[in-house]
Amino acid sequence: MRFTSSLVASALAIGASAGKNYLGFNSGATLADRSAKFKADFEAEFKTAQGLEGAPGKFNAVRLYTNIQAYSQDDPIQAFEAAIGTQTYMLLGVWASGTDNINKEISALKKAVTTYGSKFTDLVIGISIGSEDLYRNSVTGVKNKAGVGNSPDALVGFIKDFKKAFADNPLGKIPVGHVDTWDVWPNATNKAVLDAVDWIGVDEYPYYENGKGNDIKNAGTLFDRAYDATIAAANGKPVWVTETGWPATGPDWDQAKATVENAKYYWDEIGCRKLFNKTPTFWYNLRDSNPDNTMKFAITKDLSTTPLFNLTCPATFDTKPKSLSETSKGSASATDKPTGTGSFSTAMTTATATGS
Repeated sequence: MRFTSSLVASALAIGASAGKNYLGFNSGATLADRSAKFKADFEAEFKTAQGLEGAPGKFNAVRLYTNIQAYSQDDPIQAFEAAIGTQTYMLLGVWASGTDNINKEISALKKAVTTYGSKFTDLVIGISIGSEDLYRNSVTGVKNKAGVGNSPDALVGFIKDFKKAFADNPLGKIPVGHVDTWDVWPNATNKAVLDAVDWIGVDEYPYYENGKGNDIKNAGTLFDRAYDATIAAANGKPVWVTETGWPATGPDWDQAKATVENAKYYWDEIGCRKLFNKTPTFWYNLRDSNPDNTMKFAITKDLSTTPLFNLTCPATFDTKPKSLSETSKGSASATDKPTGTGSFSTAMTTATATGS
């Protein structure tokens, strides 16, 4: 049987996701005061993540939103050096909103490969072209003033550009995906993006599911419905959970209340029950660094390895398996996320992303 390039890419993607169910956090390019993060800042995050007390596994992976060092044109982000020094696996991000090309992202990444070689490329587990671009481009995103996104056609073009640029590069074997909110993936308008990627990343926040009974005790059910809808839309392609979490402080959001107790409950009912060591998962978040977000999701204070709550997983859970009829209902409407949510990444003047 002759293997086409798409089949090979698909096999690589499945191997990457099935071979190891990575645990990690998200990390943007800037700090809460909008100043740039440098190597030492990223190192501090990665060391804390790997040393968290009571963690249900080793959090030795990170999801980045851009390859470009903050406030530079196309210098490689210093997270790369920090990851090499701490042996942290990387889900790379290519910032794709509000632009008609990804040339500087490609340039920064090629520089990194030239500079660091296999010490860098051996730690790369996936590459995401864009982050919530389709959500920001949607009716819901526009209503929520989520910022400038991009179209399905633009993203498909960027994916093709990226794969062409790295066809003869060690990163050419790394599976390429796209990250977006769960409601994007079942939408037929976005099918071209789904067809173009090797895997899909999903961002899910039951906290923001207003009008659907988003009390913390219902968070597991809301998550499962959205996750199942994403799995069904993926049509066999690997699904990575790229953002999820519950804020420890912040304003109420319909029935949802931001408390440390609720953040712990969400960790148990979604992380422990559904995700950890079952699928690649990037929790939101280790450190708060999005100044626009009034909800604070960090599970530690000042990068202490002693978390705000006990990370040890319980033996039993409150969320019960859904019946077949409940599973088939799913959840049809979009998440009503506000501007400056955890997953919203503002673009800086150099077209890099603040990320978290």
